[in-house]
Amino acid sequence: MSIVHSGGLGQFQKDNATLHSSRVATKWLQEHSSEFRHFHWPPKSPEMNIIEDIRDALLHAVEKRSPPPLTPMDLLTALQDSWCEFPPGYL
Repeated sequence: MSIVHSGGLGQFQKDNATLHSSRVATKWLQEHSSEFRHFHWPPKSPEMNIIEDIRDALLHAVEKRSPPPLTPMDLLTALQDSWCEFPPGYL
């Protein structure tokens, strides 16, 4: 966090996933809590991560392409083209 947000403006968002609530993760967060701000989300809170929604929209856009991408390079091109077709307000 100190490397990415050296100005001390980093914020850690924990989504209460089991992995983030383990004893090891909880201990690490407590030991390093002075290095960043931490959002406290209520347990079993609704998903607040927009990345999954954008990923789903992007994959749906690629699936609608004709012809479908057949190679890794075709897929990369289709993803980039689909990304550029999203209206700026969507993102």
